[in-house]
Amino acid sequence: MDTNSQFEKVIQQCRTVFSNKMKDYGLAWRVLRPSSLTDQIFIKANRIRSLEEKKSAKINEGVESEYIGIINYSVMAIIQLECPYEINLSNDDVLNFFDTETKETKDLMMNKNHDYDEVWRKMRISSLTDIILQKLLRIKQIEDNDGLTNVSEGLNANYYDIINYSVFALIKLSE
Repeated sequence: MDTNSQFEKVIQQCRTVFSNKMKDYGLAWRVLRPSSLTDQIFIKANRIRSLEEKKSAKINEGVESEYIGIINYSVMAIIQLECPYEINLSNDDVLNFFDTETKETKDLMMNKNHDYDEVWRKMRISSLTDIILQKLLRIKQIEDNDGLTNVSEGLNANYYDIINYSVFALIKLSE
C-alpha cells in the first residue's frame, strides 16, 4: 500500500469535483465566512455519522461524496483564512491555492505517518468520522475565541487534520 499515491488519487478526485463545481457556480463560496464553511463541514460530518449509526440513507448520496465535500470545504476555509473574500481571485488562482494547500496537507500527513506508523490503517472509519467532528468542535471554539489560542494549534492545522482524516476514510472505503 502506497499512501503517497493513494493520497494523490483521492486529492485528484476532490480537485476534479472542486473544479467542476467552480465551473457550475463560479466563486460564489467566496462570500462565506470561515465560520460558515466550518458549519458546512459540520453538516457533512454529522450526516456521515448519522448514516454510520442508522445504516441506511433516504438521500441517494453516499458517504464518499460527503468526505469529498469535507475536503473541498476545508480547502475553501483555509483559502478564506489566508485570502479574505474582499480580494479578487481568478479560478486559476483558486486552483493554485487548492494545489498548494493540499500539498501542505500531504507533507504533514507524510511526516505524521512516519511518526505514527500509519496507525490510521488500523482504525475504524467511524473513529475517523468522530475525530473529524472533534476537530470541528475545536475549530468552532477557536472561532468563537476570535481565532486566539493559548497553547493549541490554530485553525489551519485543524483543517489540515480534517483533510487528512477524510483522505484516510476515502482510502479505507476504496480498499
